[in-house]
Amino acid sequence: MFWIIIASASLVYLSLGLLLYFFQSHIVYQPYKELIGSPQDISLDYEDIAFQASDGTHLHGWFIRAQEPKGVLFFCHGNAGNMSHRLETLRLYNRLGLSIFVFDYRGYGRSKGKPDEKGTYLDAEAAWNYLRTQRKISQDQIIVLGRSLGGGIALGLAGRIHPKAFIIESSFTSVPDLASKYYFFLPIDWITRFSYNNLKQIPLINCPVLVIHSKEDRVIPFEHGVKLYNAAKEPKEFLEITGTHGNGFLTSGQVYEQRVKAFIDQHLTD
Repeated sequence: MFWIIIASASLVYLSLGLLLYFFQSHIVYQPYKELIGSPQDISLDYEDIAFQASDGTHLHGWFIRAQEPKGVLFFCHGNAGNMSHRLETLRLYNRLGLSIFVFDYRGYGRSKGKPDEKGTYLDAEAAWNYLRTQRKISQDQIIVLGRSLGGGIALGLAGRIHPKAFIIESSFTSVPDLASKYYFFLPIDWITRFSYNNLKQIPLINCPVLVIHSKEDRVIPFEHGVKLYNAAKEPKEFLEITGTHGNGFLTSGQVYEQRVKAFIDQHLTD
């Protein structure tokens, strides 16, 4: 009986490991194909943008114009849904005086292909190149915002781009670090197929950095934000917000908006 129990437990353990290995892309990426709205729904002036990654993947984004823009926000969104689920973020940053370029990674919304780590890096690179070469926007006028998974995708460009400032919100140190919180009983280093090693990438940023995180975030622990902040170069700031993983920028209200506005205004006028 004892050996039967041991064998059964081993089989369950092995099965869990195999399931996580083969299906982890469904955890890391949760795309939604249908756009549930557009900036027009919140009275923002925008245009649809079609562009391509270097591997030929067709991508889709929105360029949203501010009336008197101070600069441009390059926005890498999180892992679930698509850019149409970020209308409140677009409204907020437009109110702060920024035009915005937001785009969907491959497999999200109207963007073609299937998401993976290398592919999302190519998507961010193509979006950056679109701003720089097609719209002729100076790096000194671009603020990068990477939220959650988007933090890792934006940081994939670190060291190769030179924006005016970089905001990383509710993000993680690395996928293996985060996975170890949920699957501490499994050999995470052996079975994790994705990295997004933000802790390694963030020191490569050579511009002012604002790290934003909530102590109430139950998806990505607050300590991840603290470690990212500690690893970033000066000048840097940390903003502690309230609320859950997906809504901290809303529930923090004026605390979030005023601090982000001050950060943007300070560095766009330097």
